[in-house]
Amino acid sequence: MTRSAIATSSLALFGSAALLLSGCMVGPKYVKPTVPLAPTYKEASPTSSNFKEDANWHPAQPADTVLRGDWWTIFGDDQLNQLEPKIATENQNLKAAEARFRQARALIQYNRSSLSPTLGVSPFAGGLRDSSNRPYFNAANGNNNAADLQLPLDLNYEIDLWGRIRHGVNASREEAQASAADMQTALLSLQAELAIDYFEARTADAEEKLLNDTVKDYEDAYRITNNRFVGGVAPQSDVDQARTQLEAARVEASDVTLLRAQYEHAIAVLLGQAPATFTLAATPLHARPPAIPVGLPSELLERRPDIAAAERRVAEANDRIGIARAAYFPTLSLNAAAGYESTALTSLLSRSSFLWAVGPTLSQTLFDAGRRRSVSEQANAAYDETVANYRQTSLTAFQQVEDNLTALRVLNREAAHQRQATQSAQSAQQIFNNRYVGGIDTYLQVVTAQTTALVNERNDIDIMRRQMDASVLLIKALGGGWNTTNLPKL
Repeated sequence: MTRSAIATSSLALFGSAALLLSGCMVGPKYVKPTVPLAPTYKEASPTSSNFKEDANWHPAQPADTVLRGDWWTIFGDDQLNQLEPKIATENQNLKAAEARFRQARALIQYNRSSLSPTLGVSPFAGGLRDSSNRPYFNAANGNNNAADLQLPLDLNYEIDLWGRIRHGVNASREEAQASAADMQTALLSLQAELAIDYFEARTADAEEKLLNDTVKDYEDAYRITNNRFVGGVAPQSDVDQARTQLEAARVEASDVTLLRAQYEHAIAVLLGQAPATFTLAATPLHARPPAIPVGLPSELLERRPDIAAAERRVAEANDRIGIARAAYFPTLSLNAAAGYESTALTSLLSRSSFLWAVGPTLSQTLFDAGRRRSVSEQANAAYDETVANYRQTSLTAFQQVEDNLTALRVLNREAAHQRQATQSAQSAQQIFNNRYVGGIDTYLQVVTAQTTALVNERNDIDIMRRQMDASVLLIKALGGGWNTTNLPKL
């Protein structure tokens, strides 16, 4: 048998042994942690006395239309539908999250490469002449300028006996999936932030229109009051009150203009634009919160990307325990080399210049003063931490859903009462104004009625804003139509 055949047979033998021995993986088998669950949401219970009052929340049935990726379309706002898709391509924070995901994905291949042998070549060409004056030199054994040419191919391979490398690959895969879920969490948060800023801007538009209309009404009232003063019918105090009311309304209108500009600037930055290059046309908010399918608490565990990220990190921490345990067992490596060596270039590639070497190396740490034990304890503690984080993230998600269900239920009731209060305030304002013109009441009562009517009209708009915000936050709390099936298969 030739030397090359012996080398090939040896490599094949060790390769087969490696395959047989690498089937063992030490470490605990991963089991998904449990989470405290209720059969349904408290606010969405059909036994609730308010369940039939509010069409904005209900348990999802199999035939219900569930939230999808483009969840903002549920609001039926064309301009919002045009703005939201730009978040995915233009927002800089999201681009940073996407870059983190690509880093985590690249780490998978880095760890996976350790499952394969490494091949390297290190050509060498050099000369050597022994010194005749070195200690213990035997002149008979000296040489005069010996040359050496080498063309070796080196192979190094750590046989994954106990699953250390495979646990590392799994851990990097789970971290990449968690990073993908983090990216989706960032996307959902940015989309929700855009929707809230959009509805806040629309609310400011509605308030600005109301206040501008109010300023016009107060200007008319001031003119009438001033004419009555000139005619000797009204005192100077009525004119002063009318002027005070007018100027106060102008101040409030200016404040709303400032607030509206700030929301427009915030939307521009979310879309990756400089505020100076973005303009959002004014459109007063006239909307009602949509019906949102809620589903069951158990479904939320599959629909929230932040919960999915926390769960993936639990699995990663479980693999880290396996890596720590593998350190207690010996390491088996296979090293091989083959190539050519000669003293002359003309004979370098000849058959007689061929060389090879192959053999395994088994290493075992006998004493490390507790280093491996401390690493193992750290891995177990890190696992416990990720489990607690996973459960806390889930409980926080349940809380957010319940909070916004409650908000929608209460705001729905408030909106009905507020509409009645606004109608009554507007009616009283008209009555007091007529009585003042008829000389029955003083202008102070008109001012009071005007103030009351304006406060209630602004409350109408504010409750509508809070309803839209709560709807957006409920959709965000429900995961925005995302599902764990959207996690990349890495």
